[in-house]
Amino acid sequence: MPSLRKWLFSGLLVLVPLIITLWVLEWVVSTLDQTLHILPVSWQPDQIFGVHIPGLGVVFALVVVLSIGALASNIIGNRLVNWWHALLHRIPVVRSIYSGVKQVSDTLFSEKGNAFRKALLVEWPHEGMWTIAFLTGSPAGDVLRHLRGMPGAGEHDEFLSVYVPTTPNPTGGYFVMLRKSACVELQMSVDEALTYIVSMGVIVPGGPRNPQFRVVTPPVTPPAS
Repeated sequence: MPSLRKWLFSGLLVLVPLIITLWVLEWVVSTLDQTLHILPVSWQPDQIFGVHIPGLGVVFALVVVLSIGALASNIIGNRLVNWWHALLHRIPVVRSIYSGVKQVSDTLFSEKGNAFRKALLVEWPHEGMWTIAFLTGSPAGDVLRHLRGMPGAGEHDEFLSVYVPTTPNPTGGYFVMLRKSACVELQMSVDEALTYIVSMGVIVPGGPRNPQFRVVTPPVTPPAS
């Protein structure tokens, strides 16, 4: 039985990551394949080749993104993009949604952005407890003025906007603003920090991948007779 249990867990350690990876890739490919439906029916690969070829949607989506990026990079395309942005900002309901999404996308995908570029060590959720967080920016304007007016803060104090992810799902978390002096910048990449969070501390950056823990039981002192 100990051998069977060992083989079972060894097999799961091999198969579970592989199955989840293949499932995610299959979902991504099948989702991107749906982009082919925007083509006229006579132009769709299924009609041309007479058989469905998985992955062509990925190539098509990549070509579309690269084409739009190349168009937006020149003068004429840039003017068209600015005109499109101005048009969407004039629509009442669309304006609020589009502007918020665009600000987030500009922060995440811009080459000049600093979102999720640094991993931090912060005290959370209270003093004495530490966790991994990510730098997203710096507060400014009215928010910074109120922060500097808080008890114990000064008018020259620096604050950071920080995202504290949850474990093991880092897509959920908390947005907080902390003093810069209360944040410790870590010498690890964002990918290493995410791996550390998702693995719940099992995979330590720069350390052993599968550390072995041994619980030491203190000796029991027999009662005095």
